[in-house]
Parts: sequence; structure tokens; C-alpha cells
Amino acid sequence: MRRVIYPGTFDPVTNGHIDVIERATELFDEVVVTVAKNPSKSPLFSVSERIEMLEVSLKDIPNVFVDSFGGLVVDHAKEIGAVGIIRGLRAISDFEFEFQMALMNRRLNDSLKTIFLMPNEKYTYLNSTIIRNLAQFDGNIQDFVPPIVVEKLREKYAGRQDKFQEVGE
Repeated sequence: MRRVIYPGTFDPVTNGHIDVIERATELFDEVVVTVAKNPSKSPLFSVSERIEMLEVSLKDIPNVFVDSFGGLVVDHAKEIGAVGIIRGLRAISDFEFEFQMALMNRRLNDSLKTIFLMPNEKYTYLNSTIIRNLAQFDGNIQDFVPPIVVEKLREKYAGRQDKFQEVGE
């Protein structure tokens, strides 16, 4: 059984994330998508909301499981018996940070491998921050995220549109 971990903030999950997850399922027996509790970030969604969005979005992929962790990803990977860490690379700008993280993770646990996967080119410009910004101003995000994410973002930003309009007036 070859299990890998795909850690991320997923605030919110995008179709680019899902594309990477689908690619990982073709290579490994199990993919554990794990929501990071990162104290240096201020996410829009709670951990439980992000887990819910992931579970609903990934329900039709049989060898994917969702969980969360706080602390070092290498420790969590060891706890769940993962042989590797999946990381998505959208553009060359992602590489430097991801390369440094991969080297540090190797230093912390040299038996754990980092596997870089590229999403479909139609998702290379996509990230959660862009999605939140579009949704905040009522932009159309339906082509970029699963339906549950559209719904949850609408709920989060409901009533805020009036505040934005007042500021601009």
C-alpha cells in the first residue's frame, strides 16, 4: 500500500487542487489530502469548513481521504504511514519555495519523498487568493472551483457587497 499526503491550506479548494489530486491517485494507492492549520495565515474558512468542502468535492474519488494537521507535515506523514508528499507546481515562480521546502523536509525525514505534480495548463494561473478576491466582488468563479465552494463563498460574502459599494461611493 503506497500512501501519499497532499498538504495545503485549501482556503478554498480549487479545480487546480482537484486536478493534482486526481493525478496523484493515478500514481499511488491512497492520497490523504490534509488541511494545514497554519498559525501564520488567517484563512477565510475554518478547518472544519475546508474539510467539508474537500470531502464533498472529492467524494467520487475512491482512494482519497481528507484530514487535518498542525505542526510539521513530515511528522504527520510519518504518523499516517505516507511514503511521500505531493506538491503542486503551477509555474516557475512556485518552484523556488517548493524546492526549499522539499530539501528541508528531506533533511527532517530522508525516507519521505517529495513528488511535484503539475496541474492541467488551464489551471496554472489559479490559486485560492484569486478565487477569494473574485468572489469578494461577486465575480464568476464557477469554472474554477467545485459547486460547494461557490455556495460557501457566496455565504461568506453575502451582505458584504453593500459595504463595498458604500466605500466606493
